[in-house]
Amino acid sequence: MKAPGFWYRRAGAMAMLLDPAAAVFELGGLVRHRLATPHKAAVPVICVGNLVAGGAGKTPIAIALCRRLQAAGVDAHVLTRGYRGRERGPVLVDPGRHGARDVGDEPLLLSAHAPTWVARDRPAGAEAAIAAGAGAIVMDDGFQNPTLAKDLSLLVVDGQAAFGNGRVIPAGPLREPIGRGLARADAVVVMGEDTSGIGRLLGEGPRPVLFADLVVEGEAERWRGQKLLAFAGIGRPEKFFDMLLRLGCRLDARIAFPDHHVYQPDEVMRMIDLAAAGGAALVTTAKDFVRLPADVQPLVRVLAVRVAWRDDGAIDRLLGPLAGGAQGGTG
Repeated sequence: MKAPGFWYRRAGAMAMLLDPAAAVFELGGLVRHRLATPHKAAVPVICVGNLVAGGAGKTPIAIALCRRLQAAGVDAHVLTRGYRGRERGPVLVDPGRHGARDVGDEPLLLSAHAPTWVARDRPAGAEAAIAAGAGAIVMDDGFQNPTLAKDLSLLVVDGQAAFGNGRVIPAGPLREPIGRGLARADAVVVMGEDTSGIGRLLGEGPRPVLFADLVVEGEAERWRGQKLLAFAGIGRPEKFFDMLLRLGCRLDARIAFPDHHVYQPDEVMRMIDLAAAGGAALVTTAKDFVRLPADVQPLVRVLAVRVAWRDDGAIDRLLGPLAGGAQGGTG
C-alpha cells in the first residue's frame, strides 16, 4: 500500500471525512490494550516501534541495537511479526530455505545480524527465542501489540515526515494518538535531519530524545559520479533517492513502488533494459533486494546502510542496565 498524499499535508476535507472511521480504529486499539494481560519474559525485551504506518527506520535501529548488545556480550535475538509473510511461527528465520514470501523482507535482513524469530503470537515467539538461548529480545515493531511486556520501548520518528497530519488511520498515518503512544515510550529516536522540528518539540517532554542518521556502509566515495537508475518500494522512497544524490550519484531515473512491493521478473527486466539503454546501473535498497527474484539479483546493486548515533553515550545509557541484567541472567 502506498501512503495517501493527504496523510502528510495539513488536515483537509478528506481527513475530516475519514475522522469517524479513525475514531473506530482508535477505540479498537484502546480496547485491545485495556483487555490484554502482557506476558513477562525471563529476559529483557526491547521494543523498536513507531506511531505511523510505513517506514521510519525501525529495522536499521533494531540491527544497531543488536550489534551493541552483542558487543556487550549479550546473545540478542530478534522477534518480529513477519509482515506479509506466510509463516505464522514461531519459526527461526533461515535465509537458506526462507524467502520474503515466507517470512517477509525485514526478517531476512535482520537474520544476517542476529537470530531472528517470526511469530504472530509474540509471547510464544519470545519463549521460543529464550529456549534457544536468547539473553535479550529486540522486537522489530510491536509497539502497539500489548501481549508481550517491554522493558524498554523506543519510538522511531522520521525527522522530515514526523507524524504527518496528526490524524489516526485512515484519516492520517497514525496507528494511535500521539499522546497515548508517547506515554508508553521510554525514549524517542529521531531519524535523519530534523526538518520538521519534531525533535525539538519532543525534547520539551520528560523522555530522552536521541538522534541518529542512516549512513552508507563501506566507502561512500565509490558512489560519487555513478550513473544510476534507482528504484525502491519502502515507506518513503524519496529518502533513498535523496541519499543517493547526497552521495554524488547521477540519477538517470527514480522509480517508486508501494511499501513491501513484491517484484515480478518482467517488471525488473524492464528496469534492467531501461538502465542499460541509458548506460546506467540499477540500484535499490537492501530491503527491496530480498524481494527480487533470485535470478535477477546479480544484475542489481544494493546501497547498504547502517545507523550512526549522534551521541553514542545516550543509547549506551539506555541499554546499559538491560545489558547488565541480560549478562547476569544468562551467565
